[in-house]
Amino acid sequence: MSVASRGARSGDAPTDLARQTRIPVHLITGFLGTGKSSFIQALVAAKPTDEHWAILVNEFGQVGIDQALFAGREDVSVKGLPGGCLCCQLAFVLQAGLVSLIHQTRPDRLIIEPSGLGHPAGLIDVLRSEGLAPALELKEVITLLDPRALDDARTREHGTFQDQLTLAGGVVLSKRDLATDEQLAAAHEFLAGMWPRKRWVGELGRADGDTHALKALMNVQEARIIDWLMAGQGASGDVDELLAEQGNVTMPAAHRAAYANAGQALEASAGDESPASDVMPLPGAPVIEQAEGLEHASLGWRIAASEVFDLDQLTRWLDGLPREWRVKGVFHTREGWRSYNRANGRAELAPSSWREDSRLELIAPLDGQEQEGTVATLPLEDSRQLNAALLACRSEGAARPFNFFGE
Repeated sequence: MSVASRGARSGDAPTDLARQTRIPVHLITGFLGTGKSSFIQALVAAKPTDEHWAILVNEFGQVGIDQALFAGREDVSVKGLPGGCLCCQLAFVLQAGLVSLIHQTRPDRLIIEPSGLGHPAGLIDVLRSEGLAPALELKEVITLLDPRALDDARTREHGTFQDQLTLAGGVVLSKRDLATDEQLAAAHEFLAGMWPRKRWVGELGRADGDTHALKALMNVQEARIIDWLMAGQGASGDVDELLAEQGNVTMPAAHRAAYANAGQALEASAGDESPASDVMPLPGAPVIEQAEGLEHASLGWRIAASEVFDLDQLTRWLDGLPREWRVKGVFHTREGWRSYNRANGRAELAPSSWREDSRLELIAPLDGQEQEGTVATLPLEDSRQLNAALLACRSEGAARPFNFFGE
């Protein structure tokens, strides 16, 4: 979705953020696959009709999937910042991106969705920097928690996962329909044992196993969902209290290293040509990007809209990828445009209003870590085989061949 101008005057300086009242800012955090985008879509469906919202979507992957999943609305402007974590890898471009978004849209409210690997403390520091603090008023941090994640020791013991919950004023237990009663009870007990105590804890999930039942449930809960957001009105002092009481909440070593590397890369890339994100994919020649950091690797495709996929064949292949991989995509298929979203082995398929290009992002944990920030093996090292498998999912008559890594 493009960012539409809302009365910006040609004489305004891009850095002029002066306004009568500061813009309320809400951080929606949560580990990979907890349903942050779906939750924000529910908030948008329940938003006050007289408010214009701006949404900043950050993704660890390079191609930007989540921004393609938001349906077009005149009262909502969406800006995507893919390719890393806002608090470290993209910290140097975050402030400029926010200034541009605020200047162009003049929003009444700003929603920020960091990457599932994002660390909230570093992002809070950026939002309270000298250049942004006069224009922004940080409200409550809302964190989504899939109750089933507490069964996974690797996730439960991850420093970023813990700190996302520590700095949350409110917590949404997402995907409640997929959790057992015991898992829900354990999640409530886990949160009740945290200090400071959470201001509120809510539950959200599908009405049943039907993918299309999500919208119906959201409609029933609209008033309650928006109340969750508004519960943070005036709660910025609580963020200060949380940071003060949790003085040990600082960016983990992997984030600090990524921040330093990002600064060096920014200096090295000064004057370089346009990034790959600005390159348009052509029939038979997709834009393919790889990256790694923060203990994860990503592989992403942007494919020309004229390429058409066989939906059944495509979903069978995507469903068969390793369960621990995060898989997101939007595709032009013979049945129309469809979005695909898989976390923790469970996939969701839905119609999509996106028409610009087909996109796929694979995010996988790096294996063989001896200590934080070190990598022994790369789970996406067979990227050429993955690319070949994706090609095979195209319908007959698609352009041939796909060029991969210049081959």
